[in-house]
Parts: sequence; structure tokens; C-alpha cells
Amino acid sequence: MAKKKKLEKKKRRRVRPKDWENTHEDSFTHDLVKHRRATVKLSESAQESNPLPTGFECNGLVISHSKKWAFVMMGDEERLCIIDERMKEDGATLLAPGDNVYIEFEEDEAIVRGVGERRTKLSRPGGTDARLGEQILAANLDLLIVVAAAADPPFRPGLVDRYLIAAQRGGIKPVLCINKMDLVDEPPAELEAYRDLGIDIVFTSCEDESGLADLREMLHGKLAVLSGHSGVGKSSLLNAIEPNLELHTQAISGATNKGKHTTSASRLYTLGDAIRIIDTPGIRALGLIGVSPEEVAWYFPEIAEAAVGCRFRDCTHTHEPRCGVQDALQSGDLNQGRYDSYLRIRASLESHNNTTPGRLAPHWTGEEHPKL
Repeated sequence: MAKKKKLEKKKRRRVRPKDWENTHEDSFTHDLVKHRRATVKLSESAQESNPLPTGFECNGLVISHSKKWAFVMMGDEERLCIIDERMKEDGATLLAPGDNVYIEFEEDEAIVRGVGERRTKLSRPGGTDARLGEQILAANLDLLIVVAAAADPPFRPGLVDRYLIAAQRGGIKPVLCINKMDLVDEPPAELEAYRDLGIDIVFTSCEDESGLADLREMLHGKLAVLSGHSGVGKSSLLNAIEPNLELHTQAISGATNKGKHTTSASRLYTLGDAIRIIDTPGIRALGLIGVSPEEVAWYFPEIAEAAVGCRFRDCTHTHEPRCGVQDALQSGDLNQGRYDSYLRIRASLESHNNTTPGRLAPHWTGEEHPKL
């Protein structure tokens, strides 16, 4: 006779207390039920009879946000605000850290009811399964600090080149921050190509604090965003600049030599010396939005300059005769690594898989281009 299974008493789930100020990432990430119940749905007729304000003057700055809630800095006070449900996403993320917003009050409740025009932005495609075509990572930026590691994980110029394109598209000045310089004797050789382009480069180490003063000086009075691969030390840099932040950090994976995600949600921090900086989650790949394969060359200034000598106006700089870019490559005037990066980005866009750097388009055959 089969034994009857002993029915265990179902344990009650413990309710995690909310610490909105210190654990904003967890609070936003895991509080979806509360988000859905945050506001009562308005009928279409009610929305038409009670439209959102226009011609407003922004009175807040977005620090961090979720779908229904936002942390907003108003003066010297950080407030948790409800996002008015009448505000609709128009093909892009509704809010991003750095956005200027208009807040109205109903009794003690603060409500976001308007977003100011974005001066600059860092964005990427929403993804094949996303509702939105464009994911805006940060807004109204003065600087994009592309953080890369000199080692551990190894320097990958392919992602840097994608960030440079995203910076041009978003109207932001890019700066390269090469971190973990204490692990190497010399900077990565690939950096010479970026020096030739006139891009500012700062070398830092959170271990011996070298370069941190230069970075602080560069950030003074600016709104900047830190972005780059997982594991390159973005959160460690913030802790080194402002030790009181005490942001969580992790070592890179020993199995894959890739970083682990430490920051799970973008957030704006106000530091000393009038520094405002947005920390973003590390990424493995950066898709490009609003760039066609034919336009890629114009985002590589040295390739665009050499292309003036091409015989054909629609030259792809891959196989055509009398190609000025190929001539510059042969003469050594064009950096091979940057050209390889151009090929890979163009190929990924042609294959409609631009979130995967290095994947060649299906119709391209022949020797594989070197990995970046």
C-alpha cells in the first residue's frame, strides 16, 4: 500500500521591508504588484477632459525610476513621485536619469506630469522583444565616460567604438577612462588610434588612486554618465571618488573572464565639487539606433576622410576597386583595428543583429575578421 504523502504546511512568505532611500534598486525591481496598483486607471473620456499640463517649467530632476515611480530631486530634497498614467511612451523610454521633469502636488502626493526636452541622450535599441524601439539610458549629459579596463577583463576596442558612435548620435562629448592601470605596465596599444582622433583619455586605478584627481577635475561642474562592460570598475570608481557612497562591487567571473552585473538600475549621484554622475549597469553589447550600414563610415572620421578618394559614391570600402579607404589601409595611414571594427559594426547592422558585436553578415564569406 502506497504511503500517503505528508502534507506540509505552506509557509507564509516573509514581506521584505522597503527602504526606498537606500535600497532603491531592489525596491523598484521587485515591487511590480505595487506599481500596478499605484494609480486608478482613467477612462479615455476622463483623460480627454483632464489633459496634462503644457507650457510648464520643470521643477525636478530624475534620479532613478521604474515604470510607475520615480525618485526626483527637487531643490535639496529627494522625493518619491508617482508617474501620471496619462503620460505615454512614444516609441522611447518615458523617463531616464538626468531628465528634467514637472511635478505637481495633490495634497502630500508628488506626481510627475511633464518631461522637458532632452538636450542630449545616451540610448540603444529596445531589443527585438521590447515594446519600445529606443531605450534611453541617461539624458541631458555633458560627458559620456566610457570606462574600460586595462586588464581583467581585457580591453575591448569594439565596444568603445560603438560608444563613440552612440555619443555622436546623442550629442555627448566622449571621454575614455582606462581603469585598473595597476594591473599593467603600459596602457593598451590600441589606445593610440583614439589619441590620434583627439579623444580625451584618463588613466585610473582604484587600488593606488592614480588618475582619480584628473577624473574629478574632468567631472567638475558636469553631468556625466559612466558606462562600459560589466566588471571594468565603474562602481569602484564612484566609491573611490566618494567613499561615503559604499556601492556594492564584485570581482569578475573566473570562468568566463567577464564582469558580473553589480549595478542593476541606473541612478544619478550628486557628489562633491559640483559633480553629478549617473552610474549604469554594465553591458555585454551595445546596439546602435538610427544608424544604417551605409552611414557607419561617417561615424569613423578617419574612414570618412579617406573615403573622399573612392571611385564610387556608394563604396562600402570592403571590396571595390580604387577605394580610398583600402589605399589608406595599405599605406598605413588608417589603423587596422579601427577598420576591422568598422567592418564588424557594418556587418552586424546588415544582418539586423546589431546587439551582437562581431557577428558577420550571412552573405559575407571569406576569412573572418579579427576579433576586437
